[in-house]
Amino acid sequence: MSGVIVTDPPKAELKDVDALARFGVATVSEAMGRTGLLGPGIRPIQQGVRVAGTAVTVLGWPGDNLMIHAAVEQCGEGDLLVVTTTSPSTDGLFGELFATALHRRGVRGLVINAGIRDTQELREMGFAAWARAVCAQGTVKATGGSVNVPVAIDGQVVRPGDVILADDDGVVVVPRERARATVAKAEAREAKEAATRAAFLEGQLGLDRYGLREKLKALGVEYRTYEEYEGYEGERP
Repeated sequence: MSGVIVTDPPKAELKDVDALARFGVATVSEAMGRTGLLGPGIRPIQQGVRVAGTAVTVLGWPGDNLMIHAAVEQCGEGDLLVVTTTSPSTDGLFGELFATALHRRGVRGLVINAGIRDTQELREMGFAAWARAVCAQGTVKATGGSVNVPVAIDGQVVRPGDVILADDDGVVVVPRERARATVAKAEAREAKEAATRAAFLEGQLGLDRYGLREKLKALGVEYRTYEEYEGYEGERP
């Protein structure tokens, strides 16, 4: 497998990245029209942590972490490393030594579509990570790959410099050109949710706030008392 290491790709501005970090993954995905989510199989190794950073991407070979070593050199302040392989792999491609090197360079975390190990040490040092699997299996350094090229994970394309936002709910990618606009849309959605939350605290029902009673009626859903329901045994769903 030949490859390429791309240097100095365009990136989203860090002020927009940091602004997106104020919002949850669900809010940002909804703000983009329910797009950008990586699959539910990529899970955090910690809880209660949210990070956002600009993607440095790695495409490597299963069971081989050579290109992660190459990627460390390309990482800097505010970045977040995104790793995937050419075919499925659960081997532990990433561990505490990599995290030490990345932390020194100001990298905010890791999303890896493969295996990770040394998870206790990563939690203790405060290095946030999201992984497809946790596996102690070691790896080799033998096959070429690429750094800072577009990669696909769970049907989502991640380009170098795109914003990666990750929390307990999962991971979302925001195209670098849409970062600023997405901040504004996320702010609007959060304000709308705050108004709805206040209404619910006052006792309003979602059925009324969202106009769902008419929808139920249009779908043929009926209200019946218990006695009426008992009298229609043949019609029970």
